[in-house]
Order: sequence, then C-alpha cells, then structure tokens
Amino acid sequence: MLFLFDIDGTLVDTGGAGMASLKEATCEIFGHEGPDLDLAGSTDLGIVANIHLHFAVQPTRERFDAYINVYLARLNWNLRHGGFNGRIYPGVSELLSELAARPDVAVGLLTGNTAGGAAVKMRHFGLSEHFPFGAYGCDHADRNRLGPFALERAASHTGRTFLPANTWIIGDTPKDIACAHAIGARCLAVATGSFSASELKAHGADQVVESLEQEIQWT
Repeated sequence: MLFLFDIDGTLVDTGGAGMASLKEATCEIFGHEGPDLDLAGSTDLGIVANIHLHFAVQPTRERFDAYINVYLARLNWNLRHGGFNGRIYPGVSELLSELAARPDVAVGLLTGNTAGGAAVKMRHFGLSEHFPFGAYGCDHADRNRLGPFALERAASHTGRTFLPANTWIIGDTPKDIACAHAIGARCLAVATGSFSASELKAHGADQVVESLEQEIQWT
C-alpha cells in the first residue's frame, strides 16, 4: 500500500513562515508584496505564476526558478530565526513511525510545495527520513496532475508497482480530495487545516478525521 502525504495543514504548521517568505520574495523581486494569496491546496508553480501575472510579467520557467531561489532562502531563514511558532501536528510522528514499521507500505509526499520547499520544511521539523520520494508543486501547476508523478517515483524508489486503488492520499483541503480521486486513489482528509470535518466530508473524502491522533481504518 502507498501513502502520500500533503505537508502544510496536514503534517506541519509553519506558523506563517511560508506565507511570510512568499511575501518577502515578492517584495524583493517586484518591490511590492503583491496580491492576496490562497495557499490551501495550491501548487507553488501556480502561486508563483499568478504573482507574476499580477505584475504583468510572463511567468517563464527561468523566472519561476529565480523566484523560488529567493523564496527558499527566506523560508530557510524564517523557519530557523524568524520567530514563527511552527509545529508538527498531533499524531503525525506516531503515524509515520507506525507506517515505517510495515514492510508492505511505502510512504511519500504529494504536496504543492516545490521539492526544495518540501525538503526545507521536512528537514526543519525532523521528518525527512520518512519521505524518500514524492510529487511536488514544481512538477505541474495543476494539483490533479501530480498523482502520476508520485506513482512513478514510488515505483522507481521501491521497485514495486502501486495501483491507485491501493493508494491513500492524506491531506487537509478539498484540492487534496480532488487530487486523489483524479487518479482513482482514496483520500483521508484531516481537519487540522482551514477546512472543517463536515466541509471535507461534503467534498467526498473517503474518510475524515479531526486529527491524525484518531484511529484510522486503512481498508
């Protein structure tokens, strides 16, 4: 079985460091903090493209990479020294340890963060060892297109093929639910982000929990 985890709102809360870093990067590059941002379930590729379009600048890959380099430097500094009260959500460490003990299981990321952003956050919160592969917000702007990247990288890492029917995507937003169902996977939605359990149920999650401390039925 394959388990693919979202990061923000699911595994960790950066305490605002992520948003602050985006605003600081935008200020450095464009001289203004830019538009209001809706980060819930979004990909960094899509977010940065929209920022560029706000300033009437064509969002090329080269400009995306240059922006992300500034953002990652700010993110790394803010997580270490910025005074943001980040935390790992309750139940996360215990669940990851439980999954790591199962020989039939592979665990990776499926996140809107770039690979670099995911690495910075997982390293800061001491979770890197649990996530040797993943699909990221630099792979495609559309989150619904990330599932095939994750399945391919899981197979490459483990030497085993994982079917969507035997895959769980764990996230905290309706976009995580849609992403799972786009490839025929199941979604465990956790109400630790900005959406309530009832809202997540209404969007068709296969299972909803208030937090990852709760008992989960992987069936």
